[in-house]
Amino acid sequence: MPDSSAGRVAEGKRHSFWVDAGIRLVKEKPLGAVGAVITLLLLLTGIFANFLAPYGMNEVGAGPRLIGPSAKFWLGTDNLGRDILTRIIYGARISVIVGLSASALATFLSVVIGIISGYLSGKFDLFMQRFIDGWLCLPPLIILMLIISVIGAGMWPIIIIMGIGGGIGSTRLIRSAVIAIRENVYVKAAEAIGCTTSRILTQHILPNIMATIIILFSISVPSMIMGEASLSFLGFGIPAPFPSWGSMLTGSARTYMFESPWMAIWPGLALSIVVYGVNMFGDALRDILDPRLRGGVGRYGVRRAKKEAAPK
Repeated sequence: MPDSSAGRVAEGKRHSFWVDAGIRLVKEKPLGAVGAVITLLLLLTGIFANFLAPYGMNEVGAGPRLIGPSAKFWLGTDNLGRDILTRIIYGARISVIVGLSASALATFLSVVIGIISGYLSGKFDLFMQRFIDGWLCLPPLIILMLIISVIGAGMWPIIIIMGIGGGIGSTRLIRSAVIAIRENVYVKAAEAIGCTTSRILTQHILPNIMATIIILFSISVPSMIMGEASLSFLGFGIPAPFPSWGSMLTGSARTYMFESPWMAIWPGLALSIVVYGVNMFGDALRDILDPRLRGGVGRYGVRRAKKEAAPK
């Protein structure tokens, strides 16, 4: 009976933490709350694209060529008569898949390398940091284009290449968090009683850097979405017939830019809104989960200001 009561108390604390985080997000970070709504809409649009899209993804001749926004075609049609709204909706699915998958791979790689490098230190850490220094000296877009030219374009090659590249570049954030935790008393106590390295890493260090991992993942998603759009715009991204937002901004959109400006305006606007919203949400999430970044506008700062302003 006591065990079940303790479990309910722990579960209640976990629920109250996330509820409290949501309330703080709305009250203290209104732009972050707007970003969360945009992120949720992007996710739902990508998942339910088949039900939301009024026409087929590449339905040629769905309407007249190059007509402007109307009641039937809300965002107009392109040079082949395809509905632009439909292609933007399916482009959201590509952004969701690439953004989440590449960010998950990058975060996993950063955690593995960062934890091992930060905890073991020594020659392994020295070698990894010099390797990362060399990697960061290379222009990322040029390297991505070069590798994709060799192995071929496609969704999964882009996800793997961007995930590995982003994971190597973000390793130092995890490493710095591990170095700060490594000197804590509970880690030293675990070492003193003979805990194995794997147990220390998984049971003592990993749970205490989980906020940093969540933050890293959230700020990686917009970078991956923008990276895929950049590659698709340059012709190295998702090949046809899949409608990527980056590919919708090039090719026929550039050819008919002055005759039908909506072909470039709507995909560019969708990309800008999504990247802005996810960035705002990630930044707000970082401020909420990391108490060191709250500063004077966080909960403690508000309480302290009220306390100082109160009459004595």
